[in-house]
Amino acid sequence: MAQASVTPVAPASVIDAASSGFVLISAALVLMMTPALALFYSGFVRGRHVLNTMMMSFSAMALVGVLWVLVGYSLAFSEGAGPLAPFIGGLQWAGLANWAQPSQAAPGISHGTFAMFQATFAIITPALVSGAVVERINFRAWLLFLVLWTFAVYIPMAHMVWGPGGFLAHPQGGSQGVIDFAGGFVVEMASGIAAAVAAAVVGRRMQGPGHGAPPHNVPFILIGAGLLWFGWFGFNGGSAYAAGNLASLACLTTSSAGSAAALVWMVIETMQRGKPTAVGLATGAVGGLVGITPAAGFVSPLAGTLIGAVAALISNWALQVKNRIGLDDSLDVLPVHGMAGLSGVLLTGLLAQKSINPAGADGWLFAGPSLLIAQLRGAGFTILWVAVGTYVVLQLIKLVMPLRVSSDQERQGLDIHSHGEEAYNTEFTG
Repeated sequence: MAQASVTPVAPASVIDAASSGFVLISAALVLMMTPALALFYSGFVRGRHVLNTMMMSFSAMALVGVLWVLVGYSLAFSEGAGPLAPFIGGLQWAGLANWAQPSQAAPGISHGTFAMFQATFAIITPALVSGAVVERINFRAWLLFLVLWTFAVYIPMAHMVWGPGGFLAHPQGGSQGVIDFAGGFVVEMASGIAAAVAAAVVGRRMQGPGHGAPPHNVPFILIGAGLLWFGWFGFNGGSAYAAGNLASLACLTTSSAGSAAALVWMVIETMQRGKPTAVGLATGAVGGLVGITPAAGFVSPLAGTLIGAVAALISNWALQVKNRIGLDDSLDVLPVHGMAGLSGVLLTGLLAQKSINPAGADGWLFAGPSLLIAQLRGAGFTILWVAVGTYVVLQLIKLVMPLRVSSDQERQGLDIHSHGEEAYNTEFTG
């Protein structure tokens, strides 16, 4: 878990200004990743859906940002009570009334600083899911999905992996708990599995896989991917919660994984089609950054490079399988986030070293299979929890409103239908 990876830089009762500044800057970097995601996603869709695609990410910033302050942070990171304590926290920190108090999860910073950093994770995770249902989901249904999914799926996942006494981090019977430096289970696997379920339930676009238009703006995709890569230094490096060697390690492994994955994807495309594409390079880089997320502060830079390369191979294979089975996960959230995240959490179980980070655990290559078994168990539970939770949320929404727009509205474009605006004065993109 991310906060367990912290080497304390100050007593729990002391707020360290340097650590606070570092985490707040990291929070700003991670918050920027959601608009970067909006830019990245919008490059893939047709021109008449660009604003709606971006709005799905920006609406997550609005809605989840408020929910986090009201009760989200408390439910995710405070101690729960009774038999539900391993799965969900309590309401004692509702409204962030404890914002100025020192955080026990990350010594040296306050609850307010820690909550701000974690809010950015809570925002981007459902925004990632939007990539599976762009170009056809009813925007009002999307807003309701943001609320229900955050409470039913994301907050319990955050508590189970990162919260006090969380079910996955501290299983009963003294067995090894999972480790997740910056969100392999909580963000990446959760968004990927939710995306697959949402794509299946909402249904395919009128022009589904193999029949849709090519990306309408490839420069958007490259710029968005570059900004995501930049923000990932806050995502992973900031999860050290102090500016020191652990943060440096997390940034090194992050960058090396992204580079290796981009390189591997270019090689794969060259072998498959004779030349690498800009879209492929961007996709590969994101897959590598996803793969290293759970391992960033637990493995060596060389191991991080290997994780990025393997994540690219797994993501590319998963993308081919997804296309063959006809799942209209429009922007490949399952292959790039779900499967790369899964590869990352399992490789953490192989390659993690306590000599690198005493707050972690030794992987199979250094101390036997106990950590890998825990990561496998955690991955299986995550798939089940997220899949069932997402399906139930979508079925509840269907009881009160349509999940998708009509075929006429889809042809007209969700920009005009949902927002009364157009991204371009002349519709030249199809």
